[in-house]
Amino acid sequence: MFADKPIIGITGGIGSGKTYVSNLFGELGCVVIEADALVREAYQDQELLRSLRSWLPAEVFKADGTVDRRAMATHVFSNRQDRMKLEGIVHPWVARRRDAIMSAADKNAPAFIWDTPLLFETGLYKNCDALVFVDSPESERFARVSATRGWSIEELRKREILQWPLDKKKELSKYILSNSKSEAMMHPTIQVEDIKTQVKNILSRIASGCK
Repeated sequence: MFADKPIIGITGGIGSGKTYVSNLFGELGCVVIEADALVREAYQDQELLRSLRSWLPAEVFKADGTVDRRAMATHVFSNRQDRMKLEGIVHPWVARRRDAIMSAADKNAPAFIWDTPLLFETGLYKNCDALVFVDSPESERFARVSATRGWSIEELRKREILQWPLDKKKELSKYILSNSKSEAMMHPTIQVEDIKTQVKNILSRIASGCK
């Protein structure tokens, strides 16, 4: 809880639609804190940039000295030591920014939404009052990351193997939200709730339980 409001962590596989779901919570008045957006902010902090330039290879930076996020991701994906060092610098910055946003948030907001790709891996899930797992089949997740990031199925699987297993994340999440177009097509006799309705119902249940 923060300011008597529940913290809801959004989790799921890569490409499952976590940010889309987070934004749906935002449409219901929740304060959405997107970790990726905060990381982009962190990379604009001049003091942090100077620190990174002092030890990271030149190829992860653009000609103007800013971070090339694609090159950075490629580098740290294959270099565990640099990845851990980078996280040790960026994660505390993001945590301070997240706390500042929550402290300044609208007091009428029903909840805080943490859209954090590494929610479990960083241990942040322990600070959440509720966990929502966005369930989506690999075929649909691959279609999304292929279209938006140009990844192959092998790339998706290599990235996911570095994270907690999806079944473990699902097991630890009290709320499961289905974000699958194929489910409704495969089971036409079963009425699958619209994803917006699912979000609304989950928020209502969480808010009621936290009063």
